[in-house]
Amino acid sequence: MNKTVNINLAGIFFHIDEDAFAKLQHYLDAIKRSFTNSQGRDEIVADIEARVAELFNEKIQNDRHVIGLSEVEEVISIMGQPEDYRLDDEIFEDEPVYRTTKSPRRLFRDTEHSYIGGVSSGLGHYFKIDPIWIRLLWVLLTIFSTGAFIVVYIILWIFTPEAKTTADKLAMRGEEVTISNIEKKIREGFDDVADKVKKANYKKYGYKAQAGANSAANAISDIVSFILKIFVKLVGILLLLFAGSTLIGLFIGLFTVGTFGLVDAPWSDYIEMAVTGAPLWLMSLLSFFAIGIPFFFLFILGLKILVPNLKSIGRLLILVLAGLWFLAVIGLSIIGIQQATSRAFSGEVVSTELLPISPSDTLYVSMKTDPFFTSNIHRDGGFEIKQSENGKNVLFTNDVRLIVKSTKDTIGKIEVLKMAEGKDPNEARSRAENIRYSTSFADNKLLLNSFFTADMEYQYRDQQVQVTLYLPEGSVLFVDENTYSFHRNSDYYDDILMNGDEEKFLTIIEDGTSCTDCPIDQDDKDDWDEDFDFRADENGVHLNIRSTDSTKYGKDVQSIRIDSNGIEIKNEE
Repeated sequence: MNKTVNINLAGIFFHIDEDAFAKLQHYLDAIKRSFTNSQGRDEIVADIEARVAELFNEKIQNDRHVIGLSEVEEVISIMGQPEDYRLDDEIFEDEPVYRTTKSPRRLFRDTEHSYIGGVSSGLGHYFKIDPIWIRLLWVLLTIFSTGAFIVVYIILWIFTPEAKTTADKLAMRGEEVTISNIEKKIREGFDDVADKVKKANYKKYGYKAQAGANSAANAISDIVSFILKIFVKLVGILLLLFAGSTLIGLFIGLFTVGTFGLVDAPWSDYIEMAVTGAPLWLMSLLSFFAIGIPFFFLFILGLKILVPNLKSIGRLLILVLAGLWFLAVIGLSIIGIQQATSRAFSGEVVSTELLPISPSDTLYVSMKTDPFFTSNIHRDGGFEIKQSENGKNVLFTNDVRLIVKSTKDTIGKIEVLKMAEGKDPNEARSRAENIRYSTSFADNKLLLNSFFTADMEYQYRDQQVQVTLYLPEGSVLFVDENTYSFHRNSDYYDDILMNGDEEKFLTIIEDGTSCTDCPIDQDDKDDWDEDFDFRADENGVHLNIRSTDSTKYGKDVQSIRIDSNGIEIKNEE
């Protein structure tokens, strides 16, 4: 039967066997003797006792559990013997070398290196990364979550314990809480304090007001420095993301446009049709170097901002890349000049045919398409590469313009103007002549192609077709609704066919049209408060008005006649 002893170790109550107590007491006394001449002896011993109490507390199973001799020996084996760490200061002038072993890290708040609550510093120790990244992550998460992560920070601040004791600080860094590590940590603390005391300028402390001002200035300086560091790191991250994504896109584009023949890109034909002066693979390679090299240097700059001790890429590589960039820019400039000169001149080809429409006739106009190419009837300025019925690729575009003008001739005519650009007048005219466009007329119905085609070898050089209808005055025009996008013209073209005049019978008059079947605006009719009749025929335009309020206008207008002789107005006194 053994006696038990009740002890209070670091504020924790334990039941311990008498033999185990004797061994523990002998162990602790030996530790105290080993640190007799050490700075911070009491703090070292207190931290060691706290660690021993923590290890005992992990082993007890209930309130009645008695600490035995075997458990004391296990704790001593973990903590180590005092003689293993004592070194004779008279023999070694240097600081003693302590054995450090790693143990699982524990999460604490590091208030010694904190700006607010020490949460970021503690997480930095726990994950073995610089706390600046944790703080930057907090800022980004707070911004993107509209402030929600502030609550997460406060929760961690409340529930994460502070690293107060030396044992807590060692556990926070993943170092074994042993006698040597505890002594080392406390010695480092005393050394830091001693260095600060030695470097202190005591003359300044005689001026309390100046000391207070310096303290406030230092605090402001630290805050500004911290904000600047975060801003610089954020700039580095943005540079990495922007430059990195651009480089990846350029690298993918270098292969997908058919530069190395690895991918047969369908859009390569479009590039070759619109650009001249160099093969596609050369333009892609030059563009990659001209754009990619500056973004590569931006990427390196972002890395250097985030990793200050990043090794330089070397002067030779910098010079090589700068030379490649310079050559690429020169090459693209030459290609650009060739591209500009390839459109220096305009060429036109005009064909005119009589249109058998007299002043007494009505002309019906509509656009048509070829279902083999497309079913869409709409004007646009782009081009496509289509396959013709004989299996040959051709240039296809809907860039057709429709213009209507009046003429005093007794018969109408149709003018088709084909336009293109080239490096000289002959090339431009040859390219315009290659345009294939057709119209058809039968039974007063004019069908205009909504598209035209050209051979691929002539490339795309702003080819256009302009169809102008000259209709005699007195004739009537009816245009289909599908012509709307083709006659949306500015005043420059003097087009008498206005937008919104589709699906209406329009009488051609001098430099204009008159609608013969347009409904009367009810608002205008109510405003005038009068009844009237309107008629337009080959003899002219007749308007009869019967006013119901003679006092309003002073005179009752009976009739208005417009014909080739002019305008005749008859009034009743």
